[in-house]
Amino acid sequence: MKTVLAKLALMIAGDSNKRKKVWIPVLSIIAGFLALMFLPVAVLHSMGEIGDEAMSQADFHISPNDVYARLTPDQQAQLGNFEQISREIEAAMTNAGVRIQTRKAQIIYVCSLSEYSGFNAESYAHLFAVAPDDQALITAIASTYGVEIDYDQYLRTYTGLMNLTINPYMFDDGSTKNCADLAHWADNAYISGWGYKAGYTGNQCEEDHIRYADNAGLMLGYLNYDPTAKEFGENYTTLTYTVQGDISTMPDIPGIGLYDGSKHGVYIGGGEVVFSSAIPGYVTKETVAQGTWSLWCTYEGISYPQEVDDAIEAIRNSPDDSSNENNDESEVESNAQ
Repeated sequence: MKTVLAKLALMIAGDSNKRKKVWIPVLSIIAGFLALMFLPVAVLHSMGEIGDEAMSQADFHISPNDVYARLTPDQQAQLGNFEQISREIEAAMTNAGVRIQTRKAQIIYVCSLSEYSGFNAESYAHLFAVAPDDQALITAIASTYGVEIDYDQYLRTYTGLMNLTINPYMFDDGSTKNCADLAHWADNAYISGWGYKAGYTGNQCEEDHIRYADNAGLMLGYLNYDPTAKEFGENYTTLTYTVQGDISTMPDIPGIGLYDGSKHGVYIGGGEVVFSSAIPGYVTKETVAQGTWSLWCTYEGISYPQEVDDAIEAIRNSPDDSSNENNDESEVESNAQ
């Protein structure tokens, strides 16, 4: 019962509007929300002492052990089963080469497949490995397991749950700050529906429990986040970047920074960039060609592969030095748009 979020289950249990949005086939229980990250509390809805009128700010800080103690023996057994299946899914997703989607797989299982008899984690993980996108994935899961899943409801619920935490499965190397994981971080912020708010770096707002990041804060959050401790530090207060050249000279390496003279974005591969901006007011994604991105840059504190170093060297040795005329270090604080 460690490192879990009682806040999530309590918030949903105490808010009738949120209960209506949660994608669970049988609303007589609020099952799950995943060991090691979300509080996997079975049948909170059936606990008469947790009602709309009884909820208060203090309830958001209730101990997971206290909640667990309120469960009946049957509910505790159900919780233990969720935890076991969660671990099986984690191992299967890793074996299938789609570890980054583990949290998604766990959420879908808890919300729609927990009643399925004869569940096999390896077969389940294979669906994630072969699906080209989420729409195809949800269709395949519904067909394979004979369940009905509304795709729009899935998106709302998945985004809402992911926003409450930092996906622990997205890091290729949590011991270093590298460009590949920066790309994963940015894409996860987009997937998780982070909003834009000046001065935020991916941390939650205490008022609405939503994660926010401003433009520089999207990168600073990654630099300051410790995946082992699962908390934000304060090592970086400003984003230090070096413009390396015109975007036409950029190597196709996820995690490279893009710059248009006023805002930063993170290239995530496939011709796409993720960035946070006051307009439209959240972390968004677009193709590089759609935007006004004209330059590429590297960030202090991030390690890059040899291909990036080679590209920088080629630019510096180019007879045309117009592409690297701005390759001095610059800084931007976490409140820029």
